[in-house]
Amino acid sequence: MATPTEQQQPPSDQPRQPSIVRKLIVEVIEARDLLPKDGLGSSSPYVAVDFDGQKKRTSTVLQSINPVWNEALEFVVSDPRTMDYDELNIEVFNDKRYSGNGNARRSHFLGRVKLYGSQFMKKGEEGLVYYTLEKKSVFNWIRGELGLKISYCDEPSEEQPQEQQPPPQSQEQPHAPEEVMKKPVFVVMEEHPTMPVHTHVQLPPREHSPPLIRVHEPPAGNEPPQENAPPPELRRMQMANGMPPPITGDRMKFIRRSASETYSPKIITGKVIGDTSERIQSFDLVEPMQYLFVRIVKARGLSQNENPNVRIRTLNHLVRSMPGKISPANDSPANPEWNQVFAFAYNKDAAAASTLEISVWDGSSEKFLGGVCFDLSDVPVRDPPDSPLAPQWYHLEGGAVDDQNGVSGDLQLSVWIGTQADEAFPESWSADEPQPQPSVSYTRPKVYQSPKMWYLRVTVIEAQDLQILPNLPPLTAPEIRVKAQLGFQSARTRRGSMSHHAPAFHWNEDLLFVAGEPLDQESLILLVEDRTGKDPVLLGHTMISLEPIEQRHDDRHVASKWYNLDGGDGSYFGRLNLRICLEGGYHVLDEPSQFCSDFRPTAKQHWKPSIGVLELGILGCRGLLPMKSTGSHGKGSTDSYCVAKYGKKWVRTRTVMDSFDPRWNEQYTWQVYDPCTVLTIGVFDNWRMFAVDGGDEKVDCRIGKIRIRVSTLESNKVYMNSYPLMVLTRSGLKKMGEIELAVRFVCPSLLPDTCGVYGQPMLPRMHYLRPLGVAQQEALRIAATKKVAMWLGRSEPALGPEVVKFMLDVDSNTWSMRKSKANWIRIMVVIGWVLGFVKWVHQIRRWKNPVSTVLIHFLYLVVVWYPDLIVPTGFLLLFLLGIWHHRFKPKIPAGMDIKLSQADTVDPDELDEEFDPFPSTRPPEIIRARYDRLRILSGRVQTVLGDIATQGERIQALVSWRDPRATKLFVGICFAISIILYIVPAKMVAVAMGFYFLRHPMFRDPMPPTSLSFFRRLPGLSDRLL
Repeated sequence: MATPTEQQQPPSDQPRQPSIVRKLIVEVIEARDLLPKDGLGSSSPYVAVDFDGQKKRTSTVLQSINPVWNEALEFVVSDPRTMDYDELNIEVFNDKRYSGNGNARRSHFLGRVKLYGSQFMKKGEEGLVYYTLEKKSVFNWIRGELGLKISYCDEPSEEQPQEQQPPPQSQEQPHAPEEVMKKPVFVVMEEHPTMPVHTHVQLPPREHSPPLIRVHEPPAGNEPPQENAPPPELRRMQMANGMPPPITGDRMKFIRRSASETYSPKIITGKVIGDTSERIQSFDLVEPMQYLFVRIVKARGLSQNENPNVRIRTLNHLVRSMPGKISPANDSPANPEWNQVFAFAYNKDAAAASTLEISVWDGSSEKFLGGVCFDLSDVPVRDPPDSPLAPQWYHLEGGAVDDQNGVSGDLQLSVWIGTQADEAFPESWSADEPQPQPSVSYTRPKVYQSPKMWYLRVTVIEAQDLQILPNLPPLTAPEIRVKAQLGFQSARTRRGSMSHHAPAFHWNEDLLFVAGEPLDQESLILLVEDRTGKDPVLLGHTMISLEPIEQRHDDRHVASKWYNLDGGDGSYFGRLNLRICLEGGYHVLDEPSQFCSDFRPTAKQHWKPSIGVLELGILGCRGLLPMKSTGSHGKGSTDSYCVAKYGKKWVRTRTVMDSFDPRWNEQYTWQVYDPCTVLTIGVFDNWRMFAVDGGDEKVDCRIGKIRIRVSTLESNKVYMNSYPLMVLTRSGLKKMGEIELAVRFVCPSLLPDTCGVYGQPMLPRMHYLRPLGVAQQEALRIAATKKVAMWLGRSEPALGPEVVKFMLDVDSNTWSMRKSKANWIRIMVVIGWVLGFVKWVHQIRRWKNPVSTVLIHFLYLVVVWYPDLIVPTGFLLLFLLGIWHHRFKPKIPAGMDIKLSQADTVDPDELDEEFDPFPSTRPPEIIRARYDRLRILSGRVQTVLGDIATQGERIQALVSWRDPRATKLFVGICFAISIILYIVPAKMVAVAMGFYFLRHPMFRDPMPPTSLSFFRRLPGLSDRLL
């Protein structure tokens, strides 16, 4: 066993880092359309701001319902790490001192705005946002908007030397209030921990996510928070809303059901969630997998060498590091650096009597430069709460006596045993990765972020001084259009209208594009074209950078600007009046709205706090099919990895090489802002890692995909299920295997914000103030998908466009006969409830069950005599219906439904049509046959639409006098019925009509009733069609 020759010690004397104070700056700009509260038709408002126990207010603006303040209020953030969960309460009041009657007891409430730290922007990135004033209770009458600029900045504290002084004596304590007024920053930071409302900020955060079937006390140490540790965030959300943490004991249950269907999700049995020891693992949704980690840092004092490398040998593995790098600070080949981490699968029983050999070799001459050996039974075990193991210097030794002369120097390394929860695991080099490793980065786990995208609105208003060709035919107006281009996106205006008073053209037309950050890398190009002749003539162009364009977060007016047109040689060719802005109040859709994973707007200022945490444990797959052939014998293999997408965050597991039953056991977390969203998980076969540099790029093959709706998950319950991976190909439906997942939605069930989300609009406010058309929204979604694919394609490792488009369902709205049948069946299932009710009423009328018919007669009498019971009885029936169907609620989250998708009975020709690209590549005779089939289907739809229109026209014909006799009869009958209803009590009429409707079949005529025959004889407008 090697012994360390020297251990790194932290320096005892280090320069003290200056203390950083984070300040929150709230700029109160103005308010608009406030309620008059002073009794004189106006108000004298002021704004009171409360943040973290610090309260400040603005001055009072007299007699104005549109006041302007332009005042900045500064606050101190006590703990920047928990700023995202701090509340900022802003309230507007009418000053009682300036009320009209002069004797107001209190200042009248005019509205409030409640924000959270997650909506704050860094200084320099903030913008003016108008927030709608909210009520404090349901009895408040509130209206108006408040314009704010909110930002934060970090400044060095000037009070740092005073913090080292001893506390003042007790006799000086009465002067503390004076110190608060003189030095608010220093005193607020000291007194904040003593405030009872913020005691949760001072609790030491826990690094682990304990199972929710027990209540654990937080550990005593002050450990850094971890990304996948939701309990501290849950605790802050609960305490921020004044609620204690929920007791979730015995909430985690495993529902067992014998799954006989091949295509249905199955519950995984025999799995142990988490660790049963006292120390709770942070990866409690997956199985812990032990690894032997070796971190090679650097070497010193090596003998003469060139391009040295390190070889690590275990009982079953032998790997080689990359050649050592020479540090610029120490330009010597005797002191190379590697900074690499290796991970080897570790089996405690097999490694009990084995050793770990680490040796250094010369890369050019294969000369042995020395090595060290470790007994694996003495290697320390490190769990994620522990700090990283410090590397140590080990003296290199030779393997034999003759080798001692050529061996010298030391090697700095660290060796430990950990799990996949170790922070060194994602960047480690695994022993099962391809050798050699030119594309090893394509096998590692990664977390990606989608780019921040904006809607770019370009309003083309007017063009002047255009140099139009003079040789136009008489009485011919020039056709001038403006074409806008942004990257691969382009749009063209309609024909401009010419002014009679000045040589100008007007459009007033909006063009929308998708712009992605960084904005300084894209430019908007506008071309003015004359399309009067056969070939368009360019009249001028201009190029506009997106970086200085104004960003707006609501529907406020943006000033227009004039831009000079260039003809290519720098000369003046006219000017163009444009109104350009980046829309931050919209949500840029990159997925279909039916299963979108995020609805937040682009502007961070409008984001609401998260309501919970979604945890996903990707366990592995079973029974995957071979996707590629390797070797001379054509042996099948699969190199699979998993991708999960929710919101802006994408995760990718490591690639498990040559395995039909891969085990990943990786766990990831997402913040949930809206429970009515969908998590998407896909499995792919890795082909990109075999791409040769400079050669053709290979494409990863899809294995399958599932979606899980977050709202179908119960709070704080673990779902551990197996889902089939189905792929629809040209040859038909194919089952590629099964994926095993563990999902948990950690959310306080009684949190008011969680239930309040269901009553809020799904999309941001701008989607309703200035809605986008359906076709326009679909075109923007496709452009956003391409933006995301291009952004993730530039990552390392790249997430290919085929993966992104498959996860985002870019072709979900394309024509497919199979999808049309599936949607028709969905409609029939919904209508089936109505048809079932009609069938039940028909059975009652036919006296199929005399007892039920008699009971309906009695119930009808009660309802007619006591009509006040109709509405409450109806809601009571709905309540009982919901309780009755509780027995049949889904036990596990549903995956892909094969029968609902009509994928098991699809015709091969329909599948070929579904996978046919646009434009089609099939022979003309096949396209002609498909077109004829589509004409037949369209004819049926046309007939149904015509019948619906005819029924509506017959209703209009009752009083339109198109058929004078029918209208006379209808008017006379209506007059007679009105006289009867005036004379006879309404209850008696209702009883007579009900009993007549439910009369016995022996009193019925098998022919249609007179009223139906009369309605069918009414004229429609179908006879006027050509």
